[in-house]
Amino acid sequence: MSESGGHIVPYRTFVLTWVVLLVLTAITVGASYFDFGVLNVWIALGIASAKAGLVIFIFMHLKYERLYYRVYLFIALVILAIFIGLTFADVYYR
Repeated sequence: MSESGGHIVPYRTFVLTWVVLLVLTAITVGASYFDFGVLNVWIALGIASAKAGLVIFIFMHLKYERLYYRVYLFIALVILAIFIGLTFADVYYR
């Protein structure tokens, strides 16, 4: 945790984050009814990454940490999304 001490997050932030997560879940469900071809996996991964980022930054308080922690996490998530996406693409083209 950051050495700057504690921080107080207002309930409004948590409620707003929850609403955004619900909207992204609705978008995920709505996108599942359409056939985007090869992009199905990338769209699902993009929405899931956005939801995971919100949870990590808001609920796990990463936004109060140093910049390099955020950059490292972002790089790790992008690499994970690429590997999972390429795996699904490989399975799709078999």
